[in-house]
Amino acid sequence: MSEMFIKTILYTDERGLAQFKTEELPLSEGKPEARLSSLKPSSGYQLRKSPVGFKSQFHCTGAPQWVFVLSGEMHIGLQSGEGKTFKAGEHFYSADTLPEGAVFDPKIHGHWSCQVGPEPLVTLFLREP
Repeated sequence: MSEMFIKTILYTDERGLAQFKTEELPLSEGKPEARLSSLKPSSGYQLRKSPVGFKSQFHCTGAPQWVFVLSGEMHIGLQSGEGKTFKAGEHFYSADTLPEGAVFDPKIHGHWSCQVGPEPLVTLFLREP
C-alpha cells in the first residue's frame, strides 16, 4: 500500500462555477523514509509577491497550474461564498478555466484571491504543459 498526497483542486463544474474538491495522488516511488510521486512534466513557473491589502477581482485561471504559498497567507473566494485560506507551506491546483465557448461573466465564472494577515503574500505558480 502506498502513501497518498492530497491534491486540493480549484476547478470549474458543469455549470461553469468554480468549486473545490480533493483527490489522492499515490506516492508510489522512492524509499520508505521519503515517498515520491511519479515524475510530472511542467512548462515553467512564475513567482509573485502581493502586498498587504492585495485583492483581485473575479477571474478564471488562464491555464491549469499548481499554486504554492511560500510566505504569507492567500484566501480564495468562490461565487457561492465558500472560500479557503492557504498558509505558507500549503498549496492547491488551480484549474478553474473558462468553459470552452463561454464569455467571461464575473457574476458566474471564476474566483477571487487576496492576501491575508500582516505580511506580504509570496506564491509560486507552476504550470503544467
